[in-house]
Amino acid sequence: QYSFKEVFGTLVAQKKLFDVVAKPLVEDLIHGKNGLLFTYGVTGSGKTHTMTGSPGDGGLLPRCLDMIFNSIGPFQAKRFVFKLDDKNGVDVQCEVDALLERQKRDAMPVPKTPSAKRQIDPEFADMINVQDHCKVEEVDEDNVYSVFVSYIEIYNNYIYDLLEEAPFEPIKPKWNSCNTPVRNGDFIPPQSKILREDQNHNMYVTGCTEVEVKSTEEAFEVFWRGQKKRRIANTQLNRESSRSHSVFIIKLAQAPLDADGDNVLQEKEQITLSQLSLVDLAGSERTNRTKAEGNRLREAGNINQSLMTLRTCIEVLRENQMYGTNKMVPYRDSKLTHLFKNYFDGEGKVRMIVCVNPKAEDYEESLQVMRFAEMTQEVEVARPVDRPLCGLTPGRRFRNQAFREELSRKLEMRGGPINGETEEQSVSEMFLQNFPPLPSCELLDVNDDQMLPKLIEVLEKRHKLRQMLSEEFAKNVLAFKTMLQEFDSSVVSKENSTQGKLYEKDKTIAGQKVELERLEKKIKTLEYKIEILEKTATIYEEDKRNLQQELESKSQKLQRQASDKRRLEARLQGMVAETTMKWEKECERRVAAKQLEMQNKLWVKDEKLKQLKAIVTEPKNEKPERPSRERDREKPVQRSVSPPPVPNAPPVRLRHRRSRSAGERWVDHKPPSNLPTETVMQPHVPHAITVAAASEKALAKCDKYMLTHQELASDGEIETKLIKGDVFKTRGGGQAVQFTEIETLKQESPTGRKRRSSPSNPDPPEDAPDSEWTDVETRCSVAVEMRTGSALGPGYQHHAQPK
Repeated sequence: QYSFKEVFGTLVAQKKLFDVVAKPLVEDLIHGKNGLLFTYGVTGSGKTHTMTGSPGDGGLLPRCLDMIFNSIGPFQAKRFVFKLDDKNGVDVQCEVDALLERQKRDAMPVPKTPSAKRQIDPEFADMINVQDHCKVEEVDEDNVYSVFVSYIEIYNNYIYDLLEEAPFEPIKPKWNSCNTPVRNGDFIPPQSKILREDQNHNMYVTGCTEVEVKSTEEAFEVFWRGQKKRRIANTQLNRESSRSHSVFIIKLAQAPLDADGDNVLQEKEQITLSQLSLVDLAGSERTNRTKAEGNRLREAGNINQSLMTLRTCIEVLRENQMYGTNKMVPYRDSKLTHLFKNYFDGEGKVRMIVCVNPKAEDYEESLQVMRFAEMTQEVEVARPVDRPLCGLTPGRRFRNQAFREELSRKLEMRGGPINGETEEQSVSEMFLQNFPPLPSCELLDVNDDQMLPKLIEVLEKRHKLRQMLSEEFAKNVLAFKTMLQEFDSSVVSKENSTQGKLYEKDKTIAGQKVELERLEKKIKTLEYKIEILEKTATIYEEDKRNLQQELESKSQKLQRQASDKRRLEARLQGMVAETTMKWEKECERRVAAKQLEMQNKLWVKDEKLKQLKAIVTEPKNEKPERPSRERDREKPVQRSVSPPPVPNAPPVRLRHRRSRSAGERWVDHKPPSNLPTETVMQPHVPHAITVAAASEKALAKCDKYMLTHQELASDGEIETKLIKGDVFKTRGGGQAVQFTEIETLKQESPTGRKRRSSPSNPDPPEDAPDSEWTDVETRCSVAVEMRTGSALGPGYQHHAQPK
């Protein structure tokens, strides 16, 4: 939301806008004060339309001109009475010099200033046809006025005169060999103008064309002539986009009449020169929306740079005003702000009209425009204006006119001349014309009786007429004195009443000043409080930001700690579960091993008891003869992988070893090179998946793994190793095998076992106990299972049944 002094809708009339914004500036111009009016906004928002208007409805510029000429119309000086110099000053000339200059101008073939008697151009006739007849009420009637206008544009940060006539170049040809005009060959390109500072520290454009105008039509014709030279271009946002800032300057020169109220007072110090500048700024635009390239892009850059400088100047003025600082206003950064430097120093009022286009595409740029405009209305810089004191009696113009009218009326009553020549004749000439003419006479003789009486009679008549005229003149003088006394008394009474009113107004003004001082003190106190509150709010906001940052950092730290804690808990739970499972398996394995060990011990004890019982119960004559070692040497027994079955004996059913992990699922890995052994007992694992090569699919379905490995032993027998392990799932989704034990299956001949078991005692004694043979047979008739690293011998760790 933005607040302004006045907001006008889309259907506002040009007259209402003029009455609110521009009318006070015109009144200040008539009273000798300067004024500046900007139109500011985005491209295509209606700035030029607001300034110029449309046919049938004139804008601010024609209405300002109309109000000026309506106010000073009867008090205008003749042409060239006021003459502007080249240093932003004005000189005054007497009537004779002004008449000579007028004659010189009329003798020129092409007048440099448009004549007021020419027919109005129909192209702009509707724009200046203002029917309001607005005028300033309080105009100094004892002054004479002259209006001068000039029109410039600021293009690419250069100043050009739009009223300057492009001179012909006599050197360049106007036609080429083909009898066609040379393109742009007959004109010199316009030269940029320079800014200077006059003796009053006001900026002006040197060499700028300034035209004296006497009517609204004449002034607007000058404006329209320069408007046609203004640089416009077609962009994506506006078909006739202004590519430059245009400045139409209206200067009003005024000087008092002399004491008689006839001619201008010939004193340069008494001349007052006021100025009203109407500025149509080029629209601010974004090049990515206008698709500007080349020259258009450079123009847009210069336009935006000058508008940014204007904004910076206003911001520095506002800062100096609010905080009492004395920062330098950077008005020299742009020709636009440098030209109006005196306004930034407090010379006159500045008004700005912000034009806004309600298009959605202009939303962001309109916000920037309104933010800047809202800030500018808070800037107030005022500088007192010292006007020279005239010291002459007010009302002398009308008194002089009344005297002339009364004199012409009296002469008309007497039958004297009533045409315009009467005013230019002196009073003595009019008296002489009223006397009777003297007769032509020649005195030839002293005693002439005819001519002397006639001459005496004529002279007496003239004497009587002169006495009558002198008496009438004395009466008129008396009557005029009476009228003057009455007028003086009325003036005195008016002055007294005016003094009374002034005294009352002074009292009111004094009271208002006291109230203003009180309000200013209150405003300063409130501003001080606001400043303190703003500082406190800034400190609180900073503390709030710091606390919020600290809170955010701590909350992030807590979140990190919580995530680390959750990760650690999950890891610990995994480790606990893994350790629990491992220890459960280890406990099961140890219990099973302990049970097997106890069973083996019991079985060994049972075997020993049986052997002892057999030794005790069996007779000694039934002792089998043991073949001698020499006979064995003579007839060596050929070893085979599997001994032939005993004839006439029932076939022995193959018995399978019972695995200790029969309740789990196994992968039985048997390579293709395995040879089937013909031993009595074979390893068998129920519910096993038999594979020739290990695969991930088979490992994923099982908990245990067993590899059957065969190799030849040193004695030529096949030795089978069963390598076992546990299957684990890896974190990457695969399978891993951890080997835990190795079982070795080996077949041996009883005789061979006997030889190897007692190589140092080949010839046993006759009375050797039978337990040795029994023990060897018993040991060879069972399958042997041994764990790697076990302290038990091969005869103690097995779980086979005896024969």
